[in-house]
Amino acid sequence: MSVLFRNVTNSIWHAFNSLATDNNGFVMKSKLKVLTANIGTLLDIYGVEKGLEHFRSTSNLNFEHYRYYLQKEVFSSFPDSALSLSVLRDLEERIDEVCWLVCQKRYLDQREHPLFQDHCVYKLFRIFCLLAELLPDNSTDFHDCFQVLLHLSEAQSVACQLESALGLSENDASLSGFDSIAGVTSAFRFSTFLAILEARCSARDVDRSSLEQDGIDEAVTDMYNMYLYDVIKKGPLLKRGYLLPTLREYLFVLQPTELNYYKAQDEREHCGTITLNAHCRVDACSNTGRDKVQRFVLYTGERNIELAAADHCSRLQWLSALQTAIAHSSGTGYQRLQAHRRQQQRDVAEKNRRIEEIRRRSSHLFDMEQTRAQLQAEKMARVAAESQARALEAVHLEEERKLQELENVRARLEKLLEEETQAKRDEEIVRNLQARVLREEWEKREELEQLQDEQRILLEQEREKRREFETRQHEKETKLLEAEKRLRQLEEDRLQLDTELNFARDKIMVSEKSKEVLEAQLRVMGHQVRQSDRVRRALSFMPSTKECPSLVSLRRPARDNGQMTDDG
Repeated sequence: MSVLFRNVTNSIWHAFNSLATDNNGFVMKSKLKVLTANIGTLLDIYGVEKGLEHFRSTSNLNFEHYRYYLQKEVFSSFPDSALSLSVLRDLEERIDEVCWLVCQKRYLDQREHPLFQDHCVYKLFRIFCLLAELLPDNSTDFHDCFQVLLHLSEAQSVACQLESALGLSENDASLSGFDSIAGVTSAFRFSTFLAILEARCSARDVDRSSLEQDGIDEAVTDMYNMYLYDVIKKGPLLKRGYLLPTLREYLFVLQPTELNYYKAQDEREHCGTITLNAHCRVDACSNTGRDKVQRFVLYTGERNIELAAADHCSRLQWLSALQTAIAHSSGTGYQRLQAHRRQQQRDVAEKNRRIEEIRRRSSHLFDMEQTRAQLQAEKMARVAAESQARALEAVHLEEERKLQELENVRARLEKLLEEETQAKRDEEIVRNLQARVLREEWEKREELEQLQDEQRILLEQEREKRREFETRQHEKETKLLEAEKRLRQLEEDRLQLDTELNFARDKIMVSEKSKEVLEAQLRVMGHQVRQSDRVRRALSFMPSTKECPSLVSLRRPARDNGQMTDDG
């Protein structure tokens, strides 16, 4: 079987199963012609559907017959060595897309609570087909019936990755959900797998707005690239240029066969591709104390490429991822190889479990045989000692006792089965009640959050008013302090002026008193002068007019003395 046919068998089964009208696993050849023609057209093989008319004598085919026809007539012309990994992926994607167009209506219309968009469901469908296994369907009475089932561990891994990408923290309830499912079944069909993913995301209150839908699309796309295109690691790195020896940051996407780097996070502007093969290697560089980044070198056949990470932990992650990519640079896809290894591990574990179960049962049967042999020997000894009648009666009583024990065991088993059925019913009732209580609590929580937002807005408005009031009060207090300061200054000025005024009044009073004393002295002196003047006039023969200057000279000093007193 070619690698291409083995990789697309699961998606072809989904298309085949959607074309089946009955549950017997058969599809009319007329319906299979369109699917076969489309697959042949994708592989540049034309007219391959015409051979269906001559393949077997029946008008319908089961999947085993159809798979045999495709393997011999369509995919036999594609040997494993003729297709590169990139061409193989391209053909797988185109065939999966054709199969999805056939079966998408069946899966998109049956969803009760659709959360993912159609293109996201298609990507999850391809992830499911990559990880799932084609197993015989033992639930039907028809032979050669198959079904594609995804193991519980793989479904849990995909669900945990999706929840982690959406920022939904795992808790005990989410893990116990898979534990409870494990008690019922260990594998899922795609419709069940899709319903579980949507139910788990919806149960964690994922908002279905356009913004959150973009986040869901991005998370599903990252998982799609990781599984279908073997994206081992993606993140920013610094790369030294060829022409300008400076470090420049790019977004690197690592795959087993190549390392692509882009200019921005949207991955629209592709800057280059570094081809990886088994001859490549990667080594860490010793950093100096001046380096702020952690350098490492990728050695290829053409050139040595110097890269740098932001910290030591990132460099170790990239070194490990590059070594993994180089180790898986040829052959089957990395994720398919990992899924195949996990499947082998599960098969080995299941085989060991069955061997252990057989060994345990064999040991139990051996112990029972030994016990039975001992009982038989004792019984034969009793029969030999007793009479034939007592022996027959004993055998009859022993058989009745065993029959009664079997009846009791059957009654206990029926009672346990009834209790288990009732417990499942009670569990379903409790689960529904819990779901209803959870919805009611969520509605109350939304109402409380709305009230809290309104109270926060009112509190913010009150705080703003209080700040404005405090600002105004502070301004008024400032003005009041300035007015009080001005009033104190005016009071001090008034007191100073009163002091100066009292001092001036005292000076005026002293001057007036001095003036009065001087005037009194002048009057006394003038009187004396006039008396002496009269005596002189009586005694002198000179005219009286000649004595006048002496009187004038006496009065002038008196006036000068008065003026000085006033100034003083």
